[in-house]
Amino acid sequence: MLADADHLPHTLLEENAYAKGSPRYGGLELADALEEIVALHDASNIAAVIVEPVAGSGGVIPPPAGYLKRLRELCDKHDILLVFDEVITGFGRTGNAFAAQTFDVQPDIMNLAKALTNGTIPMGVVIADRTIYETFMSSAEFDSQIEFPHGYTYSAHPVACAAALAALDVYERDDMWQKSAELSKHLERAVHELRDEPYVTDIRNYGLAAAVQLEGIAGEPGKRPLQATIKCWEKELYVRCGGDTLQLAPPFISTPEEIESMCGKIRETLREI
Repeated sequence: MLADADHLPHTLLEENAYAKGSPRYGGLELADALEEIVALHDASNIAAVIVEPVAGSGGVIPPPAGYLKRLRELCDKHDILLVFDEVITGFGRTGNAFAAQTFDVQPDIMNLAKALTNGTIPMGVVIADRTIYETFMSSAEFDSQIEFPHGYTYSAHPVACAAALAALDVYERDDMWQKSAELSKHLERAVHELRDEPYVTDIRNYGLAAAVQLEGIAGEPGKRPLQATIKCWEKELYVRCGGDTLQLAPPFISTPEEIESMCGKIRETLREI
């Protein structure tokens, strides 16, 4: 089934349908929308631009080519902080430790979680640029305080910290970033082979993440992917659904055969629903 603009979410461009990796179109134009926001509100009223390098829950939406670099340029131009939400992309999902490395864009602040502990227990991290750190610490009121003080009940929870240290050791010992990068090639090929299956209107992928966009049911958004998710579960496959998409993020320890099996079960499901 060919892509149709009426079937695609409003955040995507029709000409980018079925793109592999970063789409070709819209990068600079979409980023330049920040200039309009600055003109409307003035840069002095904008503290930061917060962005997922690859949007996850919204349907695995990779940034168009040049988009993130242009955001960095505009934030520098207007003295606005650039914040990367790498909760999903962090720790290997894009084939490097962080998407900031993959896209060669350095944010001022980076938020991390999830894969930090291999998803076994909640833990979050905020990384700040040295300039931000020094700005805080140069204030006289910090003379008698610790750096960036927080008072969360579960700060530095021993179990979470132990899980994070263990996960980081495994990532390094088993070269997980490289495994993710190699497996992403298999995922891209296998998932795009679903293009001509029933209800498929778009397929997107970046690194070891992909989404299959499905034609929605009129008046019942999200219903068809939910039907597919339930069918997949009956086939012993868990697929996340969000909006009218099926979202895939295989473990780094998956094999090419398991990727093929996953996409095969999705193919069977689409033909059954």
